[in-house]
Amino acid sequence: MNQTASKRSTIAEIAAKAGVSVPTVSRVLNNRPDVAPETRGRVERVIKESGFIRSRVRNALKESSGIIDMLVPDLTNLYSVEIVRGVEEVMERTELRLALSLTHDSVQFEQRWLAKVIDGATDGAILVLAHGQSNRLDMLLRNSIPFVVVDHRGELGADVPSVGATNWLGGRMATEYLLSLGHRRIAIISGDAALPCSRDRVAGYRAALEDAGILVDPALIRPGAFAQQTGYEQTCALLDLPEPPTAIFAGSDTQAMGVYAALRVRGLIVPDSMSVVGFDDVPIASIITPALTTVRQPLVEMGRVATTMLLRLIAEEPLDSKRVELTTTLIVRDSCAPMHLS
Repeated sequence: MNQTASKRSTIAEIAAKAGVSVPTVSRVLNNRPDVAPETRGRVERVIKESGFIRSRVRNALKESSGIIDMLVPDLTNLYSVEIVRGVEEVMERTELRLALSLTHDSVQFEQRWLAKVIDGATDGAILVLAHGQSNRLDMLLRNSIPFVVVDHRGELGADVPSVGATNWLGGRMATEYLLSLGHRRIAIISGDAALPCSRDRVAGYRAALEDAGILVDPALIRPGAFAQQTGYEQTCALLDLPEPPTAIFAGSDTQAMGVYAALRVRGLIVPDSMSVVGFDDVPIASIITPALTTVRQPLVEMGRVATTMLLRLIAEEPLDSKRVELTTTLIVRDSCAPMHLS
């Protein structure tokens, strides 16, 4: 490779050196009129100085719509809101616009949205899928539409870029904490057993119990959905067992709200009568009474990382890894107590 070629910058570096976004570079290369003369001149100078082959860059960038599409199940669950916050933080530093769509947990809505994106104009997409891998993701790949999946809930192929969290570790940490407080009958309310994140949290729970020499009781493992109603219904079922648990590990903070409600109806006090741990650490977890001990899933950071990955894909830059897992951490608050206080 000659010296000139070795010094060529990436598309993103061109944008950074010129102090503009990747879509602005695209508009300059496509001779679009919606670029200020001063900005156009600055981008042209940087392109020339960087040794770019103009035709190659033009083909790589194609025509930019200036729009990033994002798909989430809904905005009633703070889980989704936190991910959107992270996406917005990165998007604010670009000239791109965010188009947000909701599926309302419907596979049909999800598929219709993907069809519209394939047929329409978008620079790329961020997907928070409700029901695992949509059968349309392969269509995004075939149509060369850059995308990143956040907190995947299905089996993703090796060629699908995704961002998630260490769910197994989170499940283990929550259970080990309850064990350290002297609890031995620890229940877990999970999400849909078909979801990898649900299975990983239960696997972490099982591993902690087995390492402590405690036999896993199948009656204490309750599947459902990451919803408040599931937390309520499964807590009622757990309390009706001949030997109820002394602690409940909820699969999400939203589920934990249902756990709290069921305990109140039964006249039980958290943490005196029952210790409770959640998962996610959405804002409400720190302001309810008692404040919820929970596993923090870095939702905002997951949104940031996914957006950063997508911008690199749009610029046709290689990713360091197609799969990124961010670390979960245990946040101890007031919803758990040692067994001797129960």
